[in-house]
Amino acid sequence: MFKKHSPHAARFKAISRFSGLSDDEIQEICDKGTYVHLPQAWSLIAEQTPADKAYVILSGSASVRQHGEEIAQLGPGDVMGEVAIVKHSLRTASVVSLTELEVLHFTSEALTRLAEDIPTFGRALEASTAKRTE
Repeated sequence: MFKKHSPHAARFKAISRFSGLSDDEIQEICDKGTYVHLPQAWSLIAEQTPADKAYVILSGSASVRQHGEEIAQLGPGDVMGEVAIVKHSLRTASVVSLTELEVLHFTSEALTRLAEDIPTFGRALEASTAKRTE
């Protein structure tokens, strides 16, 4: 069981990408992130901007766009914005919500610290990054 009651921790735990995390690790991740509810058609990330934040989708879907053209759609469990943080680069794409979104928002500092402190989380981020940069 979780040390603290967090409605977001239970949803985060259900995401298969993070299934190797302990309850305490999930709680720490949820504590370091900020729950955000966003409306449809909201621009979360803009192409060619600094890497200052990332999100984990809890519910809803988002469109990843380069030069205005959709290149991918993301849904629950997907991470957005981590590639530029990991690569220390400007954003290579924009992200817009296709539906209402529930996300956990992380600053670049929080995401980097969590990846260092929780190796399983760090490996999940690296796998996500590798998949998108192949």
